[in-house]
Amino acid sequence: MIRIPATHAGKPSGLPGAMLAAAAILDKIPQSLISLAARIFPAAVFWRSGETKVEGWHVTDSAIALFQDEYKLPLIDPALAANIAAFSEHFFPVLLVIGLASRLSALALLGMTAVIEIFVYPDAWPTHGVWATCFLVVIARGPGIFSLDHLIARRFAARGEKRLSR
Repeated sequence: MIRIPATHAGKPSGLPGAMLAAAAILDKIPQSLISLAARIFPAAVFWRSGETKVEGWHVTDSAIALFQDEYKLPLIDPALAANIAAFSEHFFPVLLVIGLASRLSALALLGMTAVIEIFVYPDAWPTHGVWATCFLVVIARGPGIFSLDHLIARRFAARGEKRLSR
């Protein structure tokens, strides 16, 4: 016979009760805070990678050599790939951090992550999976209230309400 622990007002006690209490506390973490972390931390990884490819405003010869000798992406010239990567690794992280065009930026970096995983470092799937998860949070749930996207959306919503009230 299975014995169920005694409860107070219908709430489980013991380990099940503690687990439910912990879940209730964790449920209070604001989505905007989660989205902020999902934007900032992978953005820093891509920014730092981009910094290794440039000197000033120019892509380095060593970055082009890296694309030619190690990455070996199909169907694209190594110099063009290095320039696109250097641009993308600077542009989209900045947009993610300030929260402007966040979903588009996360989608672009998710695409880069897929290319890196498929063609460059397929054994690094645990790391790439973490990046992809962060980008998917932003794509699916949005950038949160700590973003320019949120401020712009509020402004347009306020203008829409003013027009409707006329």
